[in-house]
Amino acid sequence: MTKRRVSRTEAELWRAATREARPLAGRAPPPPPPPAERKKPPPPPPAPRRAAAPPALASPEASPRRAPSPPLPELERGATVGVDRRQVERLRRGRLPIEARIDLHGMTQEAARRSLDAFIGAAAAAGKRCVLVITGKGVGRGGAGARLGEASGEARAGVLRENTPRWLNLPPNRARVLAFDHAQPRDGGAGALYVLLRRQRRP
Repeated sequence: MTKRRVSRTEAELWRAATREARPLAGRAPPPPPPPAERKKPPPPPPAPRRAAAPPALASPEASPRRAPSPPLPELERGATVGVDRRQVERLRRGRLPIEARIDLHGMTQEAARRSLDAFIGAAAAAGKRCVLVITGKGVGRGGAGARLGEASGEARAGVLRENTPRWLNLPPNRARVLAFDHAQPRDGGAGALYVLLRRQRRP
């Protein structure tokens, strides 16, 4: 038969009950019951391991930014900024084949500017190198041609001739133009411009 273990509560009750009891003559007091064994609490379960955090992605602000490209220098008639001098000389002498041309005669300044931008953009996209822009030489301010043009809303040829080099230096044309110069007499002389376009990079 398996002996039952005395609980701690029973042992304490036994000691309290027999504390003042005296054993009979010739008899030794019974031994106190053994103290109840304290059960050790089970060890705590191991803490779950945390998964390693993925490396933080670099934020766009932390990535190095490309320095903005410096603005292109303003072009002047016959200038050779970043262009082979021999190429500009061929342009001035009219030795480069003219691949496209536009005539701005009879247009207002606004219409001439829009037409010039569209023409330069289309020619550059098509890979053309030399184009001709006709502005007209202009007439005196008090001439009949000037009064007729002002009455009809058309820009004087002299105004177009003065503004066209400025328009070629403004976006988006400046990024497409390498040089320009007056045309030879056979192509319009001072009333026209040879324009050398930049080669477009193909993807």
